[in-house]
Amino acid sequence: MSKKRTQTPELEVHLLREGIVESIHRVHALVCDDRGRILSFAGHCETASFIRSALKPFQALPTIKSGALEHFQLTDKDLAIICSSHQGTVPQARQAFNILWRADIDPNALQCPIPAGKSSSLQNTCSGKHAGMLAVCQQYGWPLNSYLRHHSAIQELILNTVGEILQMPGAEFIGVQDDCGVPTYYMQLSQMATLFAYLSSGADLYLERVSRAMTHYPELVAGEGAFDTELMKASNGNIVAKSGAEGVQCMGRIGEGMGLAIKSLDGSKRAKYAVAIHLLMQMGWISPAVSDNLAEKFLTLDEHKRLEVVGELTLV
Repeated sequence: MSKKRTQTPELEVHLLREGIVESIHRVHALVCDDRGRILSFAGHCETASFIRSALKPFQALPTIKSGALEHFQLTDKDLAIICSSHQGTVPQARQAFNILWRADIDPNALQCPIPAGKSSSLQNTCSGKHAGMLAVCQQYGWPLNSYLRHHSAIQELILNTVGEILQMPGAEFIGVQDDCGVPTYYMQLSQMATLFAYLSSGADLYLERVSRAMTHYPELVAGEGAFDTELMKASNGNIVAKSGAEGVQCMGRIGEGMGLAIKSLDGSKRAKYAVAIHLLMQMGWISPAVSDNLAEKFLTLDEHKRLEVVGELTLV
């Protein structure tokens, strides 16, 4: 990038109250191919953030590679809940429980917190991810009580798997504890976009199964009314999407080997969803009809307020 621009105007999301700007969110976005080449961007190419829950499709990989998915007779529905940030509904909690039941693991082994007002860790938004990690530990005979530790066998396996995809040592990533207790990692947007380009490319059979599970069972990946679920449904499974907390949103277009990563600098959900719809339309990943459908759900906040995105991606 030394001879190319590494900064362009960032995107702005304006909150309009009866047409008058009341608030402004600033957002950076970047598109990469599955070889890690930056194709277009808005803001800084070097923008970095914790990837948070957008890492879940890759944290799910060891469940397949270890043979745990087949050994415990788990299905793509189980794989979808492993990748999920779900709403704790009864069907979603039951799907997470199914993983533990088939792997002969006591639900008390889950170390994700019990959500406020709920009665079980199975209702935690990350319970599927935790259940998948426990299933891998059970498959390999690793201790179940230490799976959250940074240097536990399962976390080292996940980190090395991510490093292999990005062709760099996993140990180079800064790891911190996510809200659910599992390590998450500090990455550049280009690395996040590359991961999702690879996820959606079809070049890796394991990741192809992950993306297929997510797009076939979008209601398990998030839930009714949630952006990831609504986008994957509206695009008829042509886009795989995973949100992360604090303004992170990642997407890939199935079969094309291109990934889009978005970071709202103030951590706003509404801003990242608005930018996602705007850029998906700009890149031709969704039709005007799908864009209008999503805009009605995520850009129109009420009869007085709506969101408007200003700016475009710039080609490298």
